[in-house]
Amino acid sequence: MSEAAAHAIAARVDRIRTGRLPEAVATRAAELLLDYLGVALGGAGEESTVVLRRGLAALATAGDATIIGTNERMAPPHAAIANGAAAHALEMDDTHLGGSIHLGASVFSAALAAAEIAPASGETLLRAAVAGYEVAARLAIALDPAAHYRRGFHPTGTCGAFGAAAAAGVVIGLDADALTSAFGIAGSQAAGSMEFLADGAWTKRLHPGWAACAGLHAAALARAGFRGPATIVDGRFGFLHAYGEGASRATLDRFDDYELMHTGVKPHACCRYAQGPIDAVLALRGEHAITPERVARIEVGIVNAGFAIVCEPLDAKRRPGSVVDAQFSLPFSLAVALIRGAASPAEFVPRNWDDPLVRRLMDRVEPVRDAALDAMFPRVWPCWVRITLDDGGRHEARITHPTGDPERFPSPPEQRAKFAGLARRALAPDRIDALAAAATRIAGASDVRALLALTRPGI
Repeated sequence: MSEAAAHAIAARVDRIRTGRLPEAVATRAAELLLDYLGVALGGAGEESTVVLRRGLAALATAGDATIIGTNERMAPPHAAIANGAAAHALEMDDTHLGGSIHLGASVFSAALAAAEIAPASGETLLRAAVAGYEVAARLAIALDPAAHYRRGFHPTGTCGAFGAAAAAGVVIGLDADALTSAFGIAGSQAAGSMEFLADGAWTKRLHPGWAACAGLHAAALARAGFRGPATIVDGRFGFLHAYGEGASRATLDRFDDYELMHTGVKPHACCRYAQGPIDAVLALRGEHAITPERVARIEVGIVNAGFAIVCEPLDAKRRPGSVVDAQFSLPFSLAVALIRGAASPAEFVPRNWDDPLVRRLMDRVEPVRDAALDAMFPRVWPCWVRITLDDGGRHEARITHPTGDPERFPSPPEQRAKFAGLARRALAPDRIDALAAAATRIAGASDVRALLALTRPGI
């Protein structure tokens, strides 16, 4: 009988916790930390995040853990929920391509909350992040993200609980046996429904926060000796069987690379499936000086896995009624990008989806299935956009790697620009500069709580 998958994953995490971490991997982990801090600060003031914190406060969640972007404090598990939800609110958090999963919002939220229970160095935080990304991404790949979506699950919530358990486990020093038990416990908490798409609800934003909280609980319970099933991943009633369709554990047995290195970041404030098409529209707009009034049709080829998320039902996607609807509407994302020349959080507001010109363009967006694109998914998320003008002229752009992909990862100045643009929603300029510097130098920090202190606005 082969070794239980949870044992193999736990052994990999233990090696990340104690062994040599390649410099390039540690550097990328610090870059993803900066991205996480930016999106968490940017999302801290969103209505959904504020309401979530209000609801948590009603549960008597008092404590000393940091709520990023605010001067509020809560107990660590609830801080993990609040920070994870804030980091996901703007739809600008990182994405692992092969697993179609957002990792930082759950992994960093869990690791930072754990570091307020068991003080940790910056190096430990980075190792925790690498481990958490590794676990959650490989589980998402094993499930097959398209199949997982078809069953109505959101991998950020389901697989994220395991990644958060790994990250928290590294911070509090769990060995391989205890990590195996933590995964068993996390598996009974893994959740996340895609039904938010029906009416633009806020539940998707909760998923990484809930996963972070679940992972934190799993690690703490395992450290105390609470037992979880070692066969949680590949057992008869395990995760792969219950949450997947023909899932394979092959990727869980082959640790030939670090999945954190296959994680990209987002420049646009919407679903990852719309990022490439937006890049294409902006490129065509700039190259050909296309004016919205002259557009007769916008055909968009995207991978089939994205259709149910950003294209269907098409009539509803052409008439978003909330920010969440807009974030998951390909017609809106392309229309507003073509008209405004950007798809930042400032564009995903009611006045834009009610704008007559935006509505006109949304009605001209025609999503197209393309088997040639599907053949490259999920390791690559290619797309094409073809714009037909009122005089019959056509302009087309093809995108293999959207901006922010690992192959087109932003430069340090570009990373700083995104971070600063989002962080200024919550922090003063001097605090922004200090936090960016601290995140960049995190590997040498003796206690990450100093970093967390800089995420609070101060008095």
